[in-house]
Amino acid sequence: MSINEIQDEVIEEFADFEDWMDKYQLLIDLGNEQQPLDAQYKTEQNLIDGCQSRVWLQADLTDGKVIFQAESDALIVKGIVALLIRVLSGHTPQEIVDADLYFIEQIGLREHLSPTRSNGLLAMLKQMKLYALAFKAKEA
Repeated sequence: MSINEIQDEVIEEFADFEDWMDKYQLLIDLGNEQQPLDAQYKTEQNLIDGCQSRVWLQADLTDGKVIFQAESDALIVKGIVALLIRVLSGHTPQEIVDADLYFIEQIGLREHLSPTRSNGLLAMLKQMKLYALAFKAKEA
């Protein structure tokens, strides 16, 4: 599935809910469904700068695709990072670098996050794209 197809799927799932409390619950559920991050990856190096809560992000290049794993100590943030992983993980570095992540605006996520969580979201996205750029540079 392409990044845009996955984004469209996410938009549809969130469209099922009118109330933002239900959308937050969906985010929390997504975070809880995520596999816990292996303890070996919970390092200072993997902590994302710019997040108020602690978020660890691990990226590996497997068969030309970037595989992301992450964990957070905050429920909603864990859900946000789970969403980002769902959309971006399993794609090539080029696809990730080129991705226009319109789902964030379309589901209303950015406008319903506190300024600190919004900054954290941007920091997570930036880090994921930086990993993709680094893998792309290694391939070249």
